[in-house]
Amino acid sequence: MADQEPSLLDAFIDVYMNSLKYLDEFVSEPAKEFHLSFEQYLILREITRHRQVTLMDIASERQVTRSAVSRQIKTLLKQGYLEQQPDENDRRRLYLIATPTGAKAERVIRERISTRFQSWVDVYGEDRAKEILTFIRDFSQLTRLKK
Repeated sequence: MADQEPSLLDAFIDVYMNSLKYLDEFVSEPAKEFHLSFEQYLILREITRHRQVTLMDIASERQVTRSAVSRQIKTLLKQGYLEQQPDENDRRRLYLIATPTGAKAERVIRERISTRFQSWVDVYGEDRAKEILTFIRDFSQLTRLKK
């Protein structure tokens, strides 16, 4: 067993170096034309899907700090993809609204990601894609439990 561990570890390292670290590139490429990271796209997606979304809603949903989301939102505001709209009852509360430019960018990126994902499913098949998804979910849950 001890002899197998280093080779298994080496295989995992090899997969990471030659495959997994490029997964982010594969996923984020469709948003590059709009000068958005994949994370920024996901925030824009959340805002276009729901009404009355606040910065705190996004931070809470993603289980990250307010400042981490704030940096991403600043970029989206600066690029004209989002606007802030005060709550009529509490002017301190700001809702994030997608501009027409932001809504269009979200739609185009979503279509590109969908096409890209479907090509991946076409290669591996739906059953294999579900197996991979199940493994990633299990890995994520176990990693969180060990923290």
